[in-house]
Amino acid sequence: MTETTYQLEVRPQVPKVLAGLIELSDNLLYSWDRNARSLFYRLDHNLWEQCDHNPKVFLRRVSQQILDDAVNDNIFMEEYSRVMSSFNSYLAKNSHNEIDDYLDADSDLIAYFCAEFGLHESFPIYSGGLGILAGDHCKAVSDLGVPFVAIGLLYRQGYFNQEIDGYGNQVAVYKTTRFSELPITRALNDQGEKIIITVNMGGRDVQLKAWTAKAGHTTMYFLDSNTKTNTEADRQITFRLYGGDKTTRIQQEIVLGIGGVKLIRELGLQPTAWHINEGHAAFQILERCREITNENMDFPAALEQVAAGTVYTTHTPVPAGHDIFSEGLMVEYFMNFCKRLNLEFDDFMAYGQSPIDESSFNMTAFALRGSRFHNGVSRIHGSVAADMESYIWPQIPVKENPISYVTNGVHAPTFLARDWLNLFDMRFREWRNKLLDYDYWNCIDEIPDHRFWSLRQELKSQMLSATCKRTLQRCKRNNSNETQTRRITKHMIEAETDILVLGFARRFATYKRATLLFRDPERLARLLNDPKRPVMLIFAGKAHPKDEPGQDLIRAIHEYANRPEFLGKIILLEGYNMAMARNLVAGVDVWVNTPEYPLEASGTSGQKAAINGALNLSVLDGWWGEGFNGKNGWGISPHGAETSPEVRDSEEASDLLDILEHDIIPTFYNRGTKGYSKKWVQLSKESMKSCIPQFNASRMVMDYVKNLYTPATIHYKKLKQDNSAPAKLLASWKAHIKRQWHNISIERMDDEVKAINDGDSLPIKVKAHLNGLAPEDVAVECLVDSHHEGDNMFDKPDFFRFEYEGKVDGQHVFFLDLKQLNSGINYYRICIFPHHKLLAHPLETGFMIWL
Repeated sequence: MTETTYQLEVRPQVPKVLAGLIELSDNLLYSWDRNARSLFYRLDHNLWEQCDHNPKVFLRRVSQQILDDAVNDNIFMEEYSRVMSSFNSYLAKNSHNEIDDYLDADSDLIAYFCAEFGLHESFPIYSGGLGILAGDHCKAVSDLGVPFVAIGLLYRQGYFNQEIDGYGNQVAVYKTTRFSELPITRALNDQGEKIIITVNMGGRDVQLKAWTAKAGHTTMYFLDSNTKTNTEADRQITFRLYGGDKTTRIQQEIVLGIGGVKLIRELGLQPTAWHINEGHAAFQILERCREITNENMDFPAALEQVAAGTVYTTHTPVPAGHDIFSEGLMVEYFMNFCKRLNLEFDDFMAYGQSPIDESSFNMTAFALRGSRFHNGVSRIHGSVAADMESYIWPQIPVKENPISYVTNGVHAPTFLARDWLNLFDMRFREWRNKLLDYDYWNCIDEIPDHRFWSLRQELKSQMLSATCKRTLQRCKRNNSNETQTRRITKHMIEAETDILVLGFARRFATYKRATLLFRDPERLARLLNDPKRPVMLIFAGKAHPKDEPGQDLIRAIHEYANRPEFLGKIILLEGYNMAMARNLVAGVDVWVNTPEYPLEASGTSGQKAAINGALNLSVLDGWWGEGFNGKNGWGISPHGAETSPEVRDSEEASDLLDILEHDIIPTFYNRGTKGYSKKWVQLSKESMKSCIPQFNASRMVMDYVKNLYTPATIHYKKLKQDNSAPAKLLASWKAHIKRQWHNISIERMDDEVKAINDGDSLPIKVKAHLNGLAPEDVAVECLVDSHHEGDNMFDKPDFFRFEYEGKVDGQHVFFLDLKQLNSGINYYRICIFPHHKLLAHPLETGFMIWL
């Protein structure tokens, strides 16, 4: 007979005077309030670690005696009172003047859709950069008081937990989350009933539970297909993040996009701007069009109305990051949907057409055609995205098409180390309200150099201690022998932490080139093993379970780390998550990033390191292309597309090791007479001064508010006036333009003048065949620049608009008296393009003809 072991959880009763602990555990504000988390840690730090830093689980398992003793602990109760006072004060303040200048909290609302949200390791519905960026967005929105609601999916298993075995193989371990252990509750409608959303999924109905969470002031909603009324297959739709095949992916995106809109409506919310954060949620466009398509509003007019209030952010230039669905899948899931829209299926497919696969449906293409405000996530990525997606606006010069950029930022209170937070709170009491004030952060210079160095060393000591603990756990599980384990951890367990530590932690994708440092292993070994100037390299990160090349990178690093010359100097950590990330970015001396240019859209891990005083050593791609100022780290100039991959990798690896050998190591170990490197402290202070105000999430959100959310809100309201009459007018006008544009032509009437005197003007006259268009349907412009880049591209041209003069021999005549030209050589070009006062962007039609 088999014996049965039963598990029973005996839960304590939280004393009334500590009831605030329950409030703290129910609001994800704890994810960026280190003082709140410290209360749980102080009660029982071992249990806190066992609970994976989950306050709700902690309060169910902590000893009753510990809670009772805490009530009589004056020091604890004083700290508890301070934390609760701060918590309540934060929640009482819900509006900021900066936001009030742009959005009306009573009438405006931003709806933000994303497939993942990374707020804290205790809420595991994220995989990496996109989710953590979305989490930081929600946190900054709460800090700033933006009227905002977030929509996502609630995954039972989320993304995988990572183990690395003794051979360097990544092992994906999935853990089923109990929703009772998360800071969520069922979402209710106005009648107090639990909300159930129904979406049609290929001819069958799928029911979805709705859950809600609070992150400070930000309200978040999540959909979950695990309901008893669904089939077992449909209950699995929201089981894993980025799991399954293309069918699972399209089902998840239907739940997020279409189900998310239905949830918004069931809640009685009326967003004025909708933010599609990556293409996973783009099907929301279809559902919003369905809501308003009727006998008086056809699909093109509905799309104009919907697109007017839609912001779309693309996050990657890597093709694999853009979802593409086959025609067969689209027929299965959207043929009937198109009938309800009175939209021909082929016309629908055209909205998602792209040059990558013209017979399939590209979610990025659809999101761009279904929105009027679009952005990349850094200056470089904005240009790359504009080029990649230029097929949407085929006749528009890439530099002028409607894709803009908002550079990502990180949530400073989340990722600043506790030591920095304590120092800032003591020395710079207003710092949390000064994240948008660039000049304010010169205050970093007020910290004495020796104190600054000492704090940085303490953070490194804490990081190495945690790294040692994780390494020992892995060695024990993989049955490593004691001698090898001692050699691996030697430099972590010694009391002396005076070793230069470089960190590389991010997703293991091939374009990130994690093994670039090993192009010259002999040279690297010589640098790491200098007994007077030792160096350690710490690697961490996950590869997608289906990404074999990414997992090969992990195996390669494992093999290097186990070579005798690298043992203890190259450390590979497993189980990368937000807790480890906070620890690493705070403690390393140098943060390394080696992407293939220009494939790093932004990259926020380096920002997290920089705000903690670590120095970036990175290819000048993504955010570092605008963050590097020559005094806050080191930049590796990337090689262009004309260079072969082999030569590029060889040259950039050589540059990387040159900087390490000739700049970084000597600077770090040049201690002078004071016991620390003065130049290193200067670089580190500059890293914080330059990056905290420029690359924090509050600055990022304010950029969205000013440049995207507010214009989208205004444009949406404009097209919605008079029962959407402007939207109908604009759709009809665009259709007319599309029919006639193929036969438009423009011709110069005056003779070209080669030279004029300074102060004179240049009269230019052109005639246009408009093929049935009216003169007010077009604009004729002259672009002038003193620089000519080839391929008829101008760098920063000035624009001059022609005036309409009338008709001559059936042709429409336009005239410009070009003035205020610079002395020297000027280049100019003349173009004609459609023009209408209701356009969100002057070139959104994609049509333009050059003379």
